[in-house]
Amino acid sequence: MADTTYNGWHNYETWLVNLWMDNEQGSQEFFRETAKEIYDETDAYNTGLNKQEHARRRFADWLKQYYEEEMLPELPGVYCDLLGAALASVNWDEIARHYIDAVLEEVNDAEASA
Repeated sequence: MADTTYNGWHNYETWLVNLWMDNEQGSQEFFRETAKEIYDETDAYNTGLNKQEHARRRFADWLKQYYEEEMLPELPGVYCDLLGAALASVNWDEIARHYIDAVLEEVNDAEASA
């Protein structure tokens, strides 16, 4: 089985999506704020998961839906199909973990300084 990791990420597609998410300050802030909102709204009760894991799963689902519904162009033909195939290869959980971990770091830093 071939190693498909890329620059420490699951694969090239995952690395590339994360790169573009972090590439511009406005984009990075949008995704960090969304991750924080999802974390703050997450209730871990009756899920069998801790709050961090539940928030990660919710954010991963949100990211996948965002890219498939908002970012995937409504172009017919091969280009849309190829882009959809590339997005299907993205490890949304890995990107979500990256963002939720950053949220937790901010929360812990704020609690430590309080």
